[in-house]
Parts: sequence; structure tokens; C-alpha cells
Amino acid sequence: MSITLLDGGMGQELIARAGQATDLWSVQALLDSPEMVSEVHNAYFAAGAEVATTNTYSVLPDRLQNHGLEDQFETLQRRACELALDARAAHGAGLVAGSLGPLGFSYRPDLAPPAPEAAITYGRICAIQANYVDVFLAETMSSVDQARGAILGAQGFGKPVWVAFSVDDKDGRRLRSGEDILAAAELVREMGVDAVLVNCSTPEAVSQALPAFVDSGLPVGAYANGFVEIAKDFNKFGATVDMLSARQDLTPMVYADFVDEWVNMGASIVGGCCEVGPRHISLLAERYHGAGG
Repeated sequence: MSITLLDGGMGQELIARAGQATDLWSVQALLDSPEMVSEVHNAYFAAGAEVATTNTYSVLPDRLQNHGLEDQFETLQRRACELALDARAAHGAGLVAGSLGPLGFSYRPDLAPPAPEAAITYGRICAIQANYVDVFLAETMSSVDQARGAILGAQGFGKPVWVAFSVDDKDGRRLRSGEDILAAAELVREMGVDAVLVNCSTPEAVSQALPAFVDSGLPVGAYANGFVEIAKDFNKFGATVDMLSARQDLTPMVYADFVDEWVNMGASIVGGCCEVGPRHISLLAERYHGAGG
């Protein structure tokens, strides 16, 4: 089985390089230090990644409006896409995935607008990204309706649509909404997406979630985060990611062993999310693509 190697987390890498976290998350780098975004993309390609995910996870109208930056929505979307394209060109190969982050707030699908309303917003995003990206990647979808909105918005642009669900860290058989993972598997089959993944959950929870998607008949992927847990008060605009602690046990070797487990289950698209960086991706490249990635 051929393995497609994603990159790792963008936001946490940017914070590590900047030395601070802000409530604008990775958008802050697009405003102040776009060259730092390029450095992260380049680091992942150098490590062996085959996909650059655009730094657009938080470039969302609701996030920008909260900071009085809604007039920069299109500019920031284009800037993030161009940085990923430039990194791919410098590397000489690879895909660019347009990140579609969750509306409302990460891990809080109850704050997301209903699917028909969300689809309009995602359609605006995809209309911009379609000029740059190879695939749309809806990330950290934490309920069936949240994912439905992203899928509806991404349809009609002639691009593959990948959907990544975030699951409960203590019970990976459920989405963060509490819905059974089987409901998510049914959704992706019905809506005809091109790949289904599990992301931004603990590696242990990812392992619990994957079997439901492997049985869907779609290409399956996984990229876990390296957080200890999602703090209960990390639940609204203004919360910063320094409220979340990184695991100390998730070394590149330990993470790669989890990925081996996912590949043995049938995953063919693997990489990393928050707190999974270039060193982790480099070891995955060695394992799946040979020495030197």
C-alpha cells in the first residue's frame, strides 16, 4: 500500500518559533511574520512530507470579525495559499491541501452554525482556495452536522474533498459532540468525499476511531495531536493554546509506532497535528519512504 505523508502541526510550530501564543493563533504569523510560515512549510518538506497544508485553519470570518480583521479575510487566505505554493515549488514536488478549520471554535461543534449556513461560509473560502490548492481538507470536524457544512461548501469546485474528524480523547468511538463514530462514517459515504481521516485527538483515541472508517471503503488517514488533554476552559474566542500542555512521552519513535498501528489497520494518509513536528515527520518518512524520505 502506498503511503501519502502529510505534514505536521503548523500552529504549535509557529508558537514555538515566535515564543508566544496569541488568541489569533496562527493568523498572527500571517500578519506579522509570513516568512515564519514559509520556514515551517519548508521544514516539513525537508523532513519528507508530501503535502503542505495551508495556514488557513483559523482564517475564518468569525475568528477575524472577533478581532476587527474581517476586511482582511481574502488577503490572508490568498497569502497563506501562496506561501504553501512557494514552499512546494522550492521543494519541487508535493500537494497543497487547503485547510478548512471548524467554524465556532475548535472542539465546540455546539458553537458552529447549522450546515446550510456554514456551507455558505465554506463556499467563500473554497472559491478563493480553488485557485491554489490541490485538495480541500476540512479539519477537526467534531460533529456530523459540522462536517456536513464543510463538505457542502467544498463541493462544485472540481477539487477532491478530504474530511478529518476529531474524536473524544477518552472514547475514540465517539465524536467530540458525543455522536457515534458510525454516524460520521455514514455521512462520508453518503456525501461522496474522497478521503476520511481522524485528526487532532490523542493517538490512542485515533486508534479506537479508525476501524469505523476503514470499513467505509474510502481512503483513510490519521494525524493525531500531542496534547495531554483539551482543557475545559479552552472553549471560546480569546482562549490561547498555551492553556494546553504537550505530552512528554510522545517522542518521534513512540508516535511512529502509533502510525504503524494505523497503517496496519488500513490508513494510507498519515502525518501529524498539534505538537507533532518535523522530527516526527522525518522518522515517518524514513519508515515509509526509505532513508532520507
